[in-house]
Amino acid sequence: MGITLIDVQAIAPQAWRNGGGRTRELLVWPAQGAWRLRISRADIEADGPFSSFAGVTRRFAVLRGNGVALSFGDRKVELRAGDDALCFDGGDAPGCRLLDGATVDLNLMAIGGQSLLRQAVAGQPWQARMPMRGLYTTVAGDLRAPHGVRQIPAHSLLWDDDAAAGAWSFEPSQATPSGAWWLGFTP
Repeated sequence: MGITLIDVQAIAPQAWRNGGGRTRELLVWPAQGAWRLRISRADIEADGPFSSFAGVTRRFAVLRGNGVALSFGDRKVELRAGDDALCFDGGDAPGCRLLDGATVDLNLMAIGGQSLLRQAVAGQPWQARMPMRGLYTTVAGDLRAPHGVRQIPAHSLLWDDDAAAGAWSFEPSQATPSGAWWLGFTP
């Protein structure tokens, strides 16, 4: 597959069975058979439980909105735009309460291997020893990588399933405190 650029707006949202939101599935690997990696963007529009994904490591970040409060039994976690991604067992299926209105969120789910979802700091090199990696961004900018410089439109996922060694960096076209995320996976 190599390098792929995925425009979020070109993917039709799928309604959740519980009516609480919609998901745009950005990437599934492998493309055939049972997936081991799934990257999606979700619009959470109402309170309700997350779906259970037993055996899956789930990474979750709020991209836009006032955030969510997740309940894992007695433990509660609040996440807002700009916070680090939360990693949890997908089988836990936490309850989700919107803090003040709908949110837009980024999800990375992996079965086995190692996965990563981390905020990109503008201009700061990111060196990942992961053969599969990408950048999700809510703002336009330039990705600098061993394969050259590439312009990335806002609301896009650039994914390289055969990433060459070397550092990547992202320069947004406008000043923003957050808006880009590094993703990685080693099967």
